[in-house]
Amino acid sequence: MKSPEPVAVIGAGILGACVGWNLSRLGAQAIFVDAGQPGEGVTNWSFSWVNASNKTVRRSYFDLNVAGMAAYRELADAIGPGSWWHPSGHLRWADDPAQLLETADLLARWDYRVELRTGAEVRRHLEPGLAIPDEVPVAFYPDEAWVHGRRLVSRLVRGAGAEHRFGMAVLGIDADGSGWTVSLTDGTRLQVAAVVNAAGPSASHIAGLISRHLPMRREPGVVTRVSCPRAPVQRAMHAPHVEIRPDGNDSVVLHSREVDALIGEDPAALAGRLQEAARYVVPELGDSRIAQTRVVERPIPIDGFPSVGAGPSAPGYYEAVSHSGITLGPVIGRLLASEIVTGERSELLADFRPERFL
Repeated sequence: MKSPEPVAVIGAGILGACVGWNLSRLGAQAIFVDAGQPGEGVTNWSFSWVNASNKTVRRSYFDLNVAGMAAYRELADAIGPGSWWHPSGHLRWADDPAQLLETADLLARWDYRVELRTGAEVRRHLEPGLAIPDEVPVAFYPDEAWVHGRRLVSRLVRGAGAEHRFGMAVLGIDADGSGWTVSLTDGTRLQVAAVVNAAGPSASHIAGLISRHLPMRREPGVVTRVSCPRAPVQRAMHAPHVEIRPDGNDSVVLHSREVDALIGEDPAALAGRLQEAARYVVPELGDSRIAQTRVVERPIPIDGFPSVGAGPSAPGYYEAVSHSGITLGPVIGRLLASEIVTGERSELLADFRPERFL
C-alpha cells in the first residue's frame, strides 16, 4: 500500500478485528468502524466452532479452513491463549451413522485427524455427563476447538492500537481521487487509502455504497445461552438434533438447524425447544436457566463461500465476508492484510475472490 493514509476496517467482528490486527503488525494504520461495539454482533452469537471437518464440499474450501485452524495456533502463541481459546476437540454422532462414517473416512484420506469412538468410550474418557448409547459410533476431532469470540475480538482490537469509531454507522463511501472518504453518522469524514468491508450481515449494504453488487443469502440462525451452576460439557459437540458447547464455567451455548427452520415463532419458544433437545443429550442441562436468545442473520455470500480480497474495478476496496468467520478469521486477516500492504495475492484465496460476483 503506497499511501501513508490509513485503512478503514468497516465491521469490528472477528474478521474485521483480525484484518486490523494484522495490518498493525505490518506497520499499516487501521481505523475500526462499527455501528455497534466490537465483537457484539454475529461474532457473539455464533456457535464459534473452529473446524474443517464440516467443510468438505470443495477441497479448496477445506484447505482454507485447515489453514485457519493452523493460524489459530499461531495466534494463541502470539497473543497468549487466555480465556478466549479452547482447543479441546469436537464430538459428532448421528441417528444414522452412515454419513458420519463416510465423512470420517474422507477426512482421514485427506490427512485430517479423526478418531472413531463408541458412546461408552466417550463417556468414560471425554464427556461423562452425556446420555449417549454405549455402541453409537462417535467421531472425535482432536484438533478442533471453540473460541470465545467477543473476548478474542477485544484482545485483537486493543492489540492493534488503532483508532476506532464505535457506535457509528457508515453513511457513504466516496472515491476522492487518491483514496476514499468514509462518512459516518456523527458527521465525521475519514480520509483513507483503502476500505475493508468486513460488515458481516451488512456487507451487501456497504458494498452498495460504492455501487458494488454483493449477493448474500438470507439465512437466519437462533442461538441460546443457558446458565448452569457449572458447565457440564468440556468441548463442542454435534448431537443428532442439537449442537452444544461450553461458553465459560457456568454457561452453555445451544444451536440447532432444525430449530432454525422454525424461526418466526416466538424466540422464547425457540429457546425452549433448544433447551429441551439439549436436556436429552446432557441431562444436567435440565436444571439450566435460559439466559439469552438471539436470532441473527448469518453473513453468507450467495454461493455459500467467502468473498475475500480486492474488489473488481474499485481500487482500494476489499472484502472480508464469510459465514465461517470464526474458523477463518486469523487466516483471512493475515492474507488480506498482506494483500493490502504488499499487493501479493494468496493462492489459498483463488476460489474465493470478489470478482466472481460481477
